[in-house]
Amino acid sequence: MIRRVFIISSILALSGLLAACNDSGNKQTGGGAGPAGAAPQAAPVGVIALKKDTFPVTTILPGRAEAYQTADIRPQVSGIIREIAFREGGEVKKGDLLYQIEDSPYVATVEQAKAAIAKAEASVPSAQSNFDRYQRLVGSGATQIEFETAKTTLLQAHAEVESAKAALASAQIDLDHTKIVAPFDGVIDQTAYNVGNVVAANQTTALTTIRQLDPIYILLTESSTNLLKLRDAMRSGAVQSEANAIFRLILENGKEYNQKGKLDMSKQIVSETTGTFIIRVLFPNPDRVVLPGMYVRATVELGAEVGYALPQLATSRDANGRLTAQFISADGKVETRAFENASPSNNSWLVTDGVKDGDQLIVSGLQSIAPGMPVKPVPMKINESGVVVAAEQAGAGDAQKPAVQ
Repeated sequence: MIRRVFIISSILALSGLLAACNDSGNKQTGGGAGPAGAAPQAAPVGVIALKKDTFPVTTILPGRAEAYQTADIRPQVSGIIREIAFREGGEVKKGDLLYQIEDSPYVATVEQAKAAIAKAEASVPSAQSNFDRYQRLVGSGATQIEFETAKTTLLQAHAEVESAKAALASAQIDLDHTKIVAPFDGVIDQTAYNVGNVVAANQTTALTTIRQLDPIYILLTESSTNLLKLRDAMRSGAVQSEANAIFRLILENGKEYNQKGKLDMSKQIVSETTGTFIIRVLFPNPDRVVLPGMYVRATVELGAEVGYALPQLATSRDANGRLTAQFISADGKVETRAFENASPSNNSWLVTDGVKDGDQLIVSGLQSIAPGMPVKPVPMKINESGVVVAAEQAGAGDAQKPAVQ
């Protein structure tokens, strides 16, 4: 009995000790923490104030560059190549000598044709004199048959002269064709034939190829949906005609080309497999920056619209595909807004609803915020290069990094 009372007393004492330790730990933990209801500190974010204005409505199209003119050079006479007068891969001007074919046989043919003319012309005076004599005597001793014969002989003499002249012209053409010249200014490929090779007139294999690169064509692939938008813009008067559409080129390195293009031609048949059609645009290319086969993107201005421009770097898409952006609400917290309709406008999205003048759009520091979080706005601007900079640095050309990360 005494032993049972001792065990129960020990258990009660141990329980009291554990409770005392637990209370002591809770007090230490509570004493080390700050006030439970303290508000989190507002994070700085870069913002721009939006203002309604007129902005261009644009679309971006993929495409590839194509030479303005391409010519496969083939011989028009047969012979041995005696000279190659161009540098492979270099530039040539219209009329420059490319190939010289051995011309000795053609020079001889020209001389023969000249001799034939001289021979034919030598018979003309005699035939003319005979014709004149029979013409005087046709009524007094000469028969009509003799007169007609003399007339025929004279006509044949003149015909032989003309025939010889035609033969000379043909021989001269062949002689001229022994010099193969550039048909236009351009860049020439490597040669497929060397000095001493025999070539044939109008052979299927080209000697070389010349491409004119200034100006240059850009073949853009456009969807039939955007074609309908373009026509709607034309009907509404935003675009007066297809020829008024402004094209700007974005190169493979992401930089904008410093020349503007103009519409040249578009196919009128939409592809049954891809639902697209081709737009051909002509761009000046004086420095040969754009080369055939290059992949490019073109920005096309289809007109203008009044609204608010949201920079693409400050926007994203939600799970439903809607355009979203982060704003600062009236109470200084992050607010997410979604937009059902948005049109591309250069490096921005153009919206007309859900925004008013003076609204603050968050453009930097987006990685460290969440909806409902208090933030501190820092005025920003976006420079010509599309980089977010502090408002006072917007005009500086060396500002390359945003002030708020």
